[in-house]
Amino acid sequence: MLFSSSVFLFLFLPLVLLGYYGLCAPLGRLRRPAQNLLLLCASLLFYAWGEPWFVLVMMASILANYGFGLWVAARKGRGRSTRLPIVCALVCNLGLLFIFKYLVFVLTQLNRLGFQFLIPGIRLPLGISFFTFQALSYVLDVNRGRGAVQKNPLKVGLYISFFPQLIAGPIVKYETVAEEIDSRRENWADFSSGICRFLVGLGKKILLANQLAVIADFAYGLSPDQLSTGMAWLGCISYTLQIYFDFSGYSDMAIGLGRMFGFHFLENFNYPYLSTSITEFWRRWHISLSTWFRDYVYFPLGGSRVDSAAKHIRNLFVVWLLTGVWHGANWTFLFWGLFYFVLLVLEKYGHLGRRWPTALRWLYTIFMVNLGWVFFRADSLGAALSYLRAMFTPAAGWWNGYATLFLMENRFVLPAAVVSAFPVARWVSRRAQSLRGPAAAARDVIYPLALMALYLVCASFIIKGTYNPFIYSNF
Repeated sequence: MLFSSSVFLFLFLPLVLLGYYGLCAPLGRLRRPAQNLLLLCASLLFYAWGEPWFVLVMMASILANYGFGLWVAARKGRGRSTRLPIVCALVCNLGLLFIFKYLVFVLTQLNRLGFQFLIPGIRLPLGISFFTFQALSYVLDVNRGRGAVQKNPLKVGLYISFFPQLIAGPIVKYETVAEEIDSRRENWADFSSGICRFLVGLGKKILLANQLAVIADFAYGLSPDQLSTGMAWLGCISYTLQIYFDFSGYSDMAIGLGRMFGFHFLENFNYPYLSTSITEFWRRWHISLSTWFRDYVYFPLGGSRVDSAAKHIRNLFVVWLLTGVWHGANWTFLFWGLFYFVLLVLEKYGHLGRRWPTALRWLYTIFMVNLGWVFFRADSLGAALSYLRAMFTPAAGWWNGYATLFLMENRFVLPAAVVSAFPVARWVSRRAQSLRGPAAAARDVIYPLALMALYLVCASFIIKGTYNPFIYSNF
């Protein structure tokens, strides 16, 4: 994964920045076109680094959606219905996603029912779910009048392929950055804050998520007769923290890199483990995906403004079915999506937890989220159920040496991860910003030194090749 490789840190990104601010800046009126072209070429190179053939798939998606955007704009300009180009765009994009992501799974399931389909050997292009949803966002936002159609295919290509968020999100809706493709304004404040945000995200990924992954992968890899209840809970909690720091870390890096080039992406996480309901959790977790389904699926179906509870429940079912399917071609993801559908319906119509004390609502929410992550992480529904059984019944004992070993080896990482999952750093930052006099001068020296130390520690971990899993291969 280029994001976390020494090549990206020490070669790719500095060269792109040098070209962007050094070579392109003196070109006058050609500055912005040259910068956009540089970013597009860098993005395609970034993707081709790990997927040299699949970059052609992404380029085909760019050209197709560029054409769909022009088609939609032309029909809108003549006052005609845009239903045909929208349907074609949906069929093309979702068909591409189906072929690469779900065809093998569907044929495998059909063969289990007695059919004899030949199973093709299809590899999944990295980030296909992310760039496909962004491509659809372009066409749909042009149709909704939320962004101007691009006459230049290179600008569509830059939006769809922009390397900071290309293969690990967040999903950037076209309306968010439509004007910034040509009219963004770079400044030192954004550039410096972007560097800080990138380094914080890098620290989340390298120093927390990667270390927690060792515990989670070991626990989920144990056979049921080796998995004690304590080890099962330790693995479950570790994965709950791992996926948060991994995903939010990548989002921080993407948001920071975007700012360094003048783009302003919306936030993707807002301390989701603070939530006291499942509804609140999904307002704080993977916000870009939630808002994508809200704007392009839930609202067009009628959202909550329908004339019956049955229709509202139907709308929730469709959204959460698609949310589960989007995450991967496995029954575990489908179950995970429907698990949240059931919890949300119980909260909205069964008033589950509404009158509970805040502490109890938080415990209920974090407990259910942990259970959900078991299905998300497990290789199969059977494996998930076996893991859950170990969490609640001591078939292999309440505790064993594995649990003691990992708890001792990570006696600093685990508390640091738990503390960092809550807005402690934000509180400290706000307090630091309020300092005056000598304390403020000390703050202005300590903060950059701390970031430099963070960068050096992360770089040393990367160079020595520590465990670095990429959990978005399904996406």
